[in-house]
Parts: sequence; structure tokens; C-alpha cells
Amino acid sequence: MTGFTTLLYKELLRFWKVAFQTILAPVVTAMLYLLIFSHVLEERVQVYPGVSYTTFLVPGLIMMSMLQNAFANSSSSLIQSKITGNIVFVLVAPLSYLEFFSAYLLAAVIRGMVVGIGVGLVTVWFTDLPLMHPFWLLAFTMLSTGILAALGIVAGMWAEKFDQLAAFQNFLIMPLTFLSGVFYSIHSLPPFWQATSHWNPVFYMIDGFRWGFFGHADVAPALSLLVVGVCFVAISGFTLLLLKRGYKLRH
Repeated sequence: MTGFTTLLYKELLRFWKVAFQTILAPVVTAMLYLLIFSHVLEERVQVYPGVSYTTFLVPGLIMMSMLQNAFANSSSSLIQSKITGNIVFVLVAPLSYLEFFSAYLLAAVIRGMVVGIGVGLVTVWFTDLPLMHPFWLLAFTMLSTGILAALGIVAGMWAEKFDQLAAFQNFLIMPLTFLSGVFYSIHSLPPFWQATSHWNPVFYMIDGFRWGFFGHADVAPALSLLVVGVCFVAISGFTLLLLKRGYKLRH
């Protein structure tokens, strides 16, 4: 496992050396979202009984930040290595595709969690956020960031230039994230859009994660965990298959 630990260390250093961009910037962005939406909607919207809108909003912002940064870490690392040509030094090393996948996945999950912790620490100044189900919270965190990290690996393999990677993020990741209930409860939507939201896997990530904090959710948390777990297994299996075949890496 020396190759795995070395590659993991390299990937951790890659984002830690530019923490101002990879960690601090997403935290500031989430804080701006919180300031704007809480100021405008705090007195106008109440989603769950006894839960203020700011308290409702914070878990969604934490999860959104973790998902976006987990995807960005693995996808940007691969596309940069492909464009600069240094991916060859990883490919010629005696690394199995499973070690390759695990290192990139775990580094992306760690970055997502570091950003999430940063956002959580900043938001304590705005609301008193309870923590009712920490183990469920951790499960949704690991599985959800793992899904986006795996998707980032797929996007990094598929994309041949930064424009293609930006299209993947802007036309798939961003819409799924923003239409997942980060800023609202799906029960406030018309029936058609409520039904549509149930086809969005990110909705289950956000809803289950939010339930871990204050015990309120739009769907049963067990169902959310099942959907997220199945998605993680399916996307991880698909990513491993592409890596085994050397899709756009070795061929």
C-alpha cells in the first residue's frame, strides 16, 4: 500500500498548499450565501416548527460546499495532470486501479470535510445548530462526498480541456445541487416539482444530512441513506470499471 499512501499524500498536499483558494474561498462563499438569504428570508420563511430559516439553511450550505469541493478536488487534479503531462508518472508507477481510485477519492472526501468543518465553524456565529444524530451525519457526509469525488474522477478522465470540465460542473453538478432543497423545503413546491425532486439524488444527501442536525426531514432518513448508499456503490463501480480499462488515461 506504499503507492496508495504516497499518492494520497501528494493529493492532500496539492490542495493544502493552496488552502486560501481551496478551503478559505468556499467558506467565504458559503458565508455570503448565509448572510444574504438569512437576511432576506429569516422573517418570511419557516420550514419546520421551532426551526428558524437560518438554522434550516446552514446544514444545506455545509453539504453543498462539501459536495462541490469534493467534486472539484478529484476532477481538477486529473485534468491538470492530463494537460501538463505529469499523469504519466502516476500511470507508470506500480499502482493498481483500486489504489488509484482510493487515493483520489479519499483526498477529495477529506477536502470536502475540511471545507464543511470550516463552514460549520463560521456559521456558529449566526445560529445555535443542534446535533441530534451524529452517526447519521457522518454516514451521509462520507457517502455523499464519496459520490461527488467519484463523479469528479469520471469527469477528470472524460474531459480533455478545462472547458469540458466546466460544462460538466455547470450543467450537471450545479443544477443538481441548487435544485436539491439547499435553500428551501420541497414541500413548498408545486406537486410536479415535488415529484421531480425525488429523482434528484442530491436531494437525499441534503435532506438526510439536515436530519442529522435537528431531526426534521422531508423524507424518511432511512430511505435517504439507502438511495445515497446505492448511488455510491453504483458510481464507484462504474468509475473502477473505467479505470480498469484505462479510459482516456492509458489509451
